[in-house]
Formats: sequence, C-alpha cells, structure tokens
Amino acid sequence: MDQPMTGRLLVAAPMLQEDSFRRSVVFVVDDTADGTLGVILNRPLGMAVDEVVTDWGAYASEPAVMFSGGPVGLGSGIALGVAGPGEPPPGWSPLEGLDPHLGLEGIGVVDLDGPAQVLGGALGAFRVFAGYAGWSSGQLAGEIDEGAWYVVDAVADDVFTTAPEGLWSQVLRRQGGDMALLSTFPDDPTMN
Repeated sequence: MDQPMTGRLLVAAPMLQEDSFRRSVVFVVDDTADGTLGVILNRPLGMAVDEVVTDWGAYASEPAVMFSGGPVGLGSGIALGVAGPGEPPPGWSPLEGLDPHLGLEGIGVVDLDGPAQVLGGALGAFRVFAGYAGWSSGQLAGEIDEGAWYVVDAVADDVFTTAPEGLWSQVLRRQGGDMALLSTFPDDPTMN
C-alpha cells in the first residue's frame, strides 16, 4: 500500500466472520514497515474506566467504559486523547506518520502513568482500550487484497463516538455507493 495507514479506518467486510473482528471498525494508531497496530472502536466493555485505570474515569468520553481494542496484548492498554491547539500537554504524544489532510492532528496517545488531573483536564476527548489489533509486515495488506477490510478515512467523531454499536453501519453508509449498500447487510444472511 502506498498510502499511509495511520489515522485511517479498517472496516470489516461482511465476509469477515472471525469473532474478534466481525463487523469491527479499527482505527490505525501506528503503521510501519514492521507492521500495523490499531484499536477496535466499536467494542465497549461493561466495565467503567475507573475500575481499571484509577483516576481517569472522570475524563473518559461517553460511554465512559473500557473498550476492547483487539485480541492482542489483553493485559495492556492504549489510551487515545484529543489535545487542543497550542502547546501539547505532557504525557500526550501525536500519532506518528499521520496524513495532515485527514484533519486528525489533535489525536494522540496518552501516557496513563502521568497525573490524570493534569493531563485529563487538558484533553477534549479521551478513551481507553484494553488490548489492540496487530498485523505483522505484509499481513494486513494480504487481508485487504483478499477483501476482508475496507480502508477509509477516519473522522475524530469515529474514534470517540458516543454510539459505538452503530459505528460499522455509519462508516459504511457515509462512503456512498456499494459500501453504503453494505451498511444494511443482514447480520445473518441466512435469515433474509
């Protein structure tokens, strides 16, 4: 792929039935020659952020719960936040390799070891993901070529959506054409 993937969405094609990624929307956080890392945006867990990451719950965007970022590294977390214009707050790092035309400059990774009261108050949006989705070099390109994923541009509202359960359909619908038609693809085609 010639186009940088950081800041883009991977939208699972209806044919992708693997439990971990079925109807998922993955935000690519890092894309290098060594591989690709992202977080699933539409898998909220029934656990409050404060239950896992003390002191950060007050700053979490609604719904203020942990999200399942993916099937890899379940014992670790990735936090994303939006920093306002001007001097970035300490403990916030912009995404590397982000295409400036995407309009996602304010999104970055948040260091959860930093003081929540200082950093959390400086963020316009904040979400914590348990685990992540990861692909080794060339693996994701192969899955895209097989038709398992659609690569589309993200908007900040995707990353911090207040309605994650409808995100898959919403993202497909706004693409128009054939992808918009896929947004109505039945959950179980045999029931149609």
